Amino acid sequence: MIRPRESKSAPVGVVTKVLHILETLHDAPSGLQLKDVALQTGINKSTAYRFLAHLEHEGYVFRDSGGAYAIGVRLARLASGISYQTTLRKISRPVLQQLWRATGETVNLAVLDGREVLYLDVMESSHTFRLVSQVGIRRPVYCTALGKAMLAFVPEEEQQYFFTGLAFERFTPHTIKNVAQLRKDFAQIRQRGYSLDSEEAYLGSRCIGAPIFESSGKIAAAVSVSGPTTRVTREKVPVFAAAAKNAASAISRSLGYSPADKANVRNEGLATAVGQ
Repeated sequence: MIRPRESKSAPVGVVTKVLHILETLHDAPSGLQLKDVALQTGINKSTAYRFLAHLEHEGYVFRDSGGAYAIGVRLARLASGISYQTTLRKISRPVLQQLWRATGETVNLAVLDGREVLYLDVMESSHTFRLVSQVGIRRPVYCTALGKAMLAFVPEEEQQYFFTGLAFERFTPHTIKNVAQLRKDFAQIRQRGYSLDSEEAYLGSRCIGAPIFESSGKIAAAVSVSGPTTRVTREKVPVFAAAAKNAASAISRSLGYSPADKANVRNEGLATAVGQ
């Protein structure tokens, strides 16, 4: 028996509508307002809102402070690394701007890339004398606050990857010399919740970093505040550290992380890292 061919005018299924919305958002990296999503997809505005609200709740879609919808972290993770990095930058930007205004110093966002730190976003201080970084540059994990903030929360068995063949190049007299010294630093970072680079990479500079976690409880990225030691003094470190930690926590929440996720990290061998 031959089945009748399905009419081309048959109602479009829910899955097809959702996919159409995601494809439309994918083609608009800067995001789209609800009315534009409805207009470009041909989906009823109330229906589009219902789908978008569910996708946002599940982390597949992100809505920025202006109300524009864009591809979310969870979906970007399933795509290419570049898509994920773009999404991470977009989600983090408002928080980085707040941190930049609060500290007046250079603010950085970075991820681990192999055995190096990859800078995704940089907001330079307005001071004439300031620390300068660039988006896309890579630096060693062992002598940067960003790198140490992330690596300190990586499971120990994964840390071995970074330690294998790691050459501790001395950039200043204060640069960490070996794995033992680095592990000791990690213990302090996990206890206080932030990392510190006091002239380890460059003489006359100080940088405070804080870890960013994704929904699974794994390390996702790190944020840092950096400036000359004349302004970022040892006495001011607690203030800058609190600001960096608050910013990292805000971004972590945007990625779906919650305190309950600490249990997931413990199960992966980081009880000492987050069990306090």
